[in-house]
Amino acid sequence: MIIYADMFKVISDFKPSGDQPSAIVKLTQNIKKNVLNQILLGVTGSGKTFTIAKVIEKLNMPAIIMSPNKVLAAQLYGEFKSFLPKNAVEYFISYYDYYQPEAYIPQTDTYIEKDASINEQIDKLRLKATTSLLRRKDVVVVASVSCIYNIGSPESFANLHLPLEKGTEISRTEITKKLVSIQYERNEVNFGKSNFRMRANKIDILPPYQDYAIRVEISPLNVITSLQEFNPLTGEVVSNLDRVAIYPSKHFVSTETDIERAIENIEAELTETLKKLKAENKLLEYQRLQQRTKYDVEMIRKIGYCSGIENYSRHLSGRKAGQRPKCLLDYFISQFGSDGFLMFIDESHVSVPQIRGMYEGDRSRKQTLIDFGFRMPSALDNRPLKFSEFEKLMPCTTFLSATPGVYEIKKSDKKSVVEQIIRPTGLVDPPVSIHPTKNQIKHLIGKIKEKSKKGERCLVLSLTKKTAEDLASYFQTQKIKSQYLHSDIDTLQRIEILNNLKKGKIDVLVGINLLREGLDLPQVSLVAILEADNEGFLRSETTLVQISGRAARNVNGEVILYADKVTRSMKNALAEMSRRRKKQIAYNKKHKITPKSIEKAEHKLEEFEKTAKKQGVGLLSELSKKSIRAHNLPSIIAQVERQMKTAAESLDFELAAELRNYLLELQQMSLKNKSKK
Repeated sequence: MIIYADMFKVISDFKPSGDQPSAIVKLTQNIKKNVLNQILLGVTGSGKTFTIAKVIEKLNMPAIIMSPNKVLAAQLYGEFKSFLPKNAVEYFISYYDYYQPEAYIPQTDTYIEKDASINEQIDKLRLKATTSLLRRKDVVVVASVSCIYNIGSPESFANLHLPLEKGTEISRTEITKKLVSIQYERNEVNFGKSNFRMRANKIDILPPYQDYAIRVEISPLNVITSLQEFNPLTGEVVSNLDRVAIYPSKHFVSTETDIERAIENIEAELTETLKKLKAENKLLEYQRLQQRTKYDVEMIRKIGYCSGIENYSRHLSGRKAGQRPKCLLDYFISQFGSDGFLMFIDESHVSVPQIRGMYEGDRSRKQTLIDFGFRMPSALDNRPLKFSEFEKLMPCTTFLSATPGVYEIKKSDKKSVVEQIIRPTGLVDPPVSIHPTKNQIKHLIGKIKEKSKKGERCLVLSLTKKTAEDLASYFQTQKIKSQYLHSDIDTLQRIEILNNLKKGKIDVLVGINLLREGLDLPQVSLVAILEADNEGFLRSETTLVQISGRAARNVNGEVILYADKVTRSMKNALAEMSRRRKKQIAYNKKHKITPKSIEKAEHKLEEFEKTAKKQGVGLLSELSKKSIRAHNLPSIIAQVERQMKTAAESLDFELAAELRNYLLELQQMSLKNKSKK
């Protein structure tokens, strides 16, 4: 294991308290002893993020923190940015705002073309993460589980960079030729991300992964005389540099030699696949594959790109059939070695099964496309990692969960399970009571009104969408501000609902599986679980413990299980929560601690926040002055939708909601125009 010189520094007003000091020491010691897998069994609100930041500081090792979804990843990113402000804390999640993968449904003979909307801000942060890994050692990357997907080789990405240094000899032609080869475009009018421009003896370059542009000044003798960082908006010089490296503007970059080799291999595979289809008398599939692939090859030959080019990634990267793709973990390994960085898997009881299932789901869809002549067999090699491949790449790994799964427990022996049950705030796990189902709604309404009078919020868990909707409607007839939340609610509306709950515009949220929403609300003091004795996934031991933890951030927190019998899951969950509660109460009594509700700071994604507000408000102002006509309506709709998504990613929910309302008006206008035709 490699331990670097002092690099990381946690800056915070917090001091380790509760179980944090012992957890930090034990986790650190285990890693130093080369314990490959350990568990941080941390309850909700115990400060797991702070503990991990301190472990990183003590070991001075780069790290990847994996999260099961974007919402939790955003929260973690904000927290780590605040704890490690002097270090390179980066964010790596899927850059799709919307993604409909290519698919074919044989039963109805329906072909679904790939449709996706890429968020440019997230794409920029992904590039920033990989370039930081190539340039620095003090890197922490917060990533969603999508980081196991193919992003191209770190060696290719690094080798294709453009090094610039004062005093070295290089011509303007050489620089521009290299920039074009790594996917930069010349733009003298609208200078933006991934662009360069030429003015007299100067070349300005704006890499997509940073906010400042680079100005290169070259003498008549083709020698670099000056390198400067400047603000592309104001032109103000930020710093003078001795050297700088310009990295590719995209993760997938190929040289002319790579493309020529790829085309040769694609054509060879096509010939073999067509022979097989002809032998099987699949004439429709034969024609379909031949036409599509030849068109793609012609596009790649002419412009170096085609729609769905990722399906040819094996040929472009030179991999063998079945060989695993390169992913974000390869960037860590290429820079630090397999034992030179740390991995932390947050909410591992959710994240690990997600990672395990990603490969099979992807393969099943692509195999159908191959069987019916839409893709060649090599398309299977554009994929996420198999779980066994992921395991081989794992360095010293810490699983974070209040309820570790079977996999984590098997991988970690009892000595490497570190508990963090005592909260710094002194809060104890909420008391849990069981109430019979008879007159349960009447009893629940009484509890909700009692909590609402104190300005506290409630969560109610049902088993079906219809029950959630009906219950939310019934609460409203009882003058209770309520809303339901389930999978049919779109992402933006879901975020708005959660924000309204936080602000008190909603007193009660009714849902089916509120665990996945990333709800860490100190205002929630009551969790009510209907049909708690209905044994199954939604009422398992893990789910009951996890959802009960939603009430653990409020000093008045309590949980009610509505049930007529005690199931095995209920019995185990109650026993574990009782064990933790007794330990917490004893600790508070011994140290004379008075519990207090958590006051969680809001950590926004500042890279998004810089542009989202300005662009969104500016767009509304601009559109208010613009005449909207049938010919420009589609482009205006696209503009508003793009800024709405950017505002949502920046966690500026009010602006996102305002843009969404305006978008609905525009869409109504569009429908009216179509009906008139």
